[in-house]
Amino acid sequence: MKSPEMVFHPSNMDEVNALKAIAKALKIKFEMITSEKPYNAEFVEKILESKKQIEAGKTVKIDLNDLWK
Repeated sequence: MKSPEMVFHPSNMDEVNALKAIAKALKIKFEMITSEKPYNAEFVEKILESKKQIEAGKTVKIDLNDLWK
């Protein structure tokens, strides 16, 4: 007999954490499924590259008076 599946719809992270704790306590296998779509991979790569440049000190400082010139 195949075990039934259940779907919960928690409305906040407190409920998510409570459900996870219950499942772990009862040793019930579970998986987290999110309906949010991840960021575009190309966009993420650009952001990570920018962070590396900042850490390496490869930045340009623009004076506020020159910002709109």
